[in-house]
Order: sequence, then structure tokens, then C-alpha cells
Amino acid sequence: MICGKIASGKSTLAARLAQAPDTVLISEDFWLARLYPGEIATIEDYARCTRRLREAMAPLVADLLRSVSVVLDFQANTPSARAWMRGIFEKAGAAHELHYLRASDAVCKARLAARNATGGHEYRVSEAEFDLFTSHFVEPSAEEGFSIVLHDQG
Repeated sequence: MICGKIASGKSTLAARLAQAPDTVLISEDFWLARLYPGEIATIEDYARCTRRLREAMAPLVADLLRSVSVVLDFQANTPSARAWMRGIFEKAGAAHELHYLRASDAVCKARLAARNATGGHEYRVSEAEFDLFTSHFVEPSAEEGFSIVLHDQG
């Protein structure tokens, strides 16, 4: 599981983690872009579409976790998102790691501008959209009980 603000490096880390043997990568952005092309223009659209995607993916991810490792490249940026993920790995009886990419807004916005300029990502995110999504971001806490792997990026 991966937690971090937009453009903190979540997908880059996910791709690297997925190179381990017997590991499957499941990317929220990949599936949202293909299942809902042109339908995600607001945070409400994102919430609606990701809720549907999560409902469809949860049983599959739990089944996969019984035989392989899964890198779940879905945002784990709120307690409710992390609770959804917890339900999956607990149902599967699988171990977990929550990778937290801690990065400042300035670092993320610089990366976002570079990413938007290349057009190599499924979504182009404005600085205003970054600010809106980041306003909902909640750092994972020890009280949540996750095995956190911190990647501090300043």
C-alpha cells in the first residue's frame, strides 16, 4: 500500500516494488483512466469512480494475496482509504506494508509541473486540484496499526 500526496512518487515506487518476484501491480490511475475515460473532472467524480473500482477490485486483490504479493497503487491518503485496504489484507490473512512517501507541497508541485509538461501520466492535475486533494490528506499514524515504511523526501 502506498500513501503520499499527488506527485510524491507513489507510482514510481509502486513500479519498483512490483519488480519483486511473484508480485502483481494494481494501479488505481490505470484502471480509472480506462474504465471512466473523460468522466473524472472533479473530486466528487473521483470519489464516485474510485468507490466503484474499489468494490470491484477488493475480492480480486484478496484472492491474489493468497498466492502472490500485491502492490496496491491506490491512494492510501485518508483513514477511510487505509481502512478499505486493511479489510482486504485481513480478509486474505496476508502481511502488509504501508509505504509512506513524505514530501513537502513544494516538492510535489515541482514534480507535478514536470509531470504535466511531459504528458506521461494518465491525469493532468492543476495546482488548484493538487491543493484541493491535499486538503483531504491525512498522514498515517501509529494508532492505525500499520507496518509503515517511511520514505522521507523533504
